[in-house]
Amino acid sequence: MPAPVDTVLFDLDDTLCSYRRSVPEMLDLAFETVGVDPFFEATDYYARYDEFVTDASGMRELREQCFASLAADAGRDPDLGRELATVYDAERDQSNVEPLPGAAEAVTSLAADYRLAVVTNGSPEMQSQKLGALPFADAFEHVVHAGYDTPAKPAPDAFHRVLDLLGSDARNTVHVGNSLRSDVAGAQAAGVRAAWLAVDGGNPGADSPTPEYVLGSLAELTDPPW
Repeated sequence: MPAPVDTVLFDLDDTLCSYRRSVPEMLDLAFETVGVDPFFEATDYYARYDEFVTDASGMRELREQCFASLAADAGRDPDLGRELATVYDAERDQSNVEPLPGAAEAVTSLAADYRLAVVTNGSPEMQSQKLGALPFADAFEHVVHAGYDTPAKPAPDAFHRVLDLLGSDARNTVHVGNSLRSDVAGAQAAGVRAAWLAVDGGNPGADSPTPEYVLGSLAELTDPPW
């Protein structure tokens, strides 16, 4: 029988909140402003993002490096990618986020019975603005910025760090996140049970880690499955 749960961890992006202006919308704006036809898409950005997390000093530098590399891959001048990143950064308001459906209810309900914290891949300057814009931000005792405070998820270090800060045991902890690769795999590598937020439906692929719990919505956490 699984150990009782006393601690719940959350991912931030696309788990607790999402941008009101999506990444594809922001890229379209950047390309239009610079005056060039798009030569990479949001999916390309997502696929390359993690390559730059460790070495970049912040989100601005990460995006510059990533967009420059994507430009080079497309046979374009890397400086054009850096120009796109500058426009993108100037337009992106990190506080312009909204909670995912059910997030406020879930966090408020869980806070009555569990210790809560956030484990997010992202720079402190960026993620603190997002979290601070959410009405339930005060429910979380700690935030660990993986990729900055520790190696990025799916490395288990960020989970070990937050458990040390909380004084919690991995056996009594569940992590909630939308990414099978970083959230589920990372949590399980740290000995933490994983609740996968499968907002688009579907099942893990044959090569994906298998979460202990699958959520169709955060609203399901008002009656936790553990």
